[in-house]
Amino acid sequence: MQNKIKTQQKTILVAMGGNLESEIGPPHVTLGYAIASLRSMTNSLLRKSKYFVTPCFPVGYGPDYVNAAVSFQFQGESHELLAILHRIEANFGRLRSQRWGGRVLDLDLLAFGDEVAPTIEVYEAWRDKPLSEQMSQTPQELILPHPRMQDRAFVLGPLMDVAPNWRHPVSGLTVRQMFERLPSEDRAALKPLP
Repeated sequence: MQNKIKTQQKTILVAMGGNLESEIGPPHVTLGYAIASLRSMTNSLLRKSKYFVTPCFPVGYGPDYVNAAVSFQFQGESHELLAILHRIEANFGRLRSQRWGGRVLDLDLLAFGDEVAPTIEVYEAWRDKPLSEQMSQTPQELILPHPRMQDRAFVLGPLMDVAPNWRHPVSGLTVRQMFERLPSEDRAALKPLP
């Protein structure tokens, strides 16, 4: 019988958001329950950000979002964690019917350690897609790190609370450096939930 080497624990970054009420309540309540579900299903101690209110993107696609981020250690494969995230979304009524449409819960796997997947070429192709193509096309495979995380204040702002020194495996920039490079109006639009 072959010995299996246990997968090492990796630092995971997950962005969370929602702008529609779920069966249990408004977005900030749903996020709280989703964090509890994630803690339970991964058996992990999570570092969580405060909640932020951010304008819906693209503008006009719905009410403002409540966003957060979590960081934790995970021992397993990225596809296993993605399945857990999708299960949690489904448990709270997430329907995947419209790209970038309103949603009760969105859990985005931003980083899985320093993994770049499926290849650097695929990652770069998705990172560099024009906005019009990003809005109409959906990747058929998991792309890591998230190809647009460096462009989004609603992702980087919450990450500043939980992993400001995490370093992007492709650009080499930390979360703090990526956040500081965003336009000031994008950073200013990110408001802590009162």
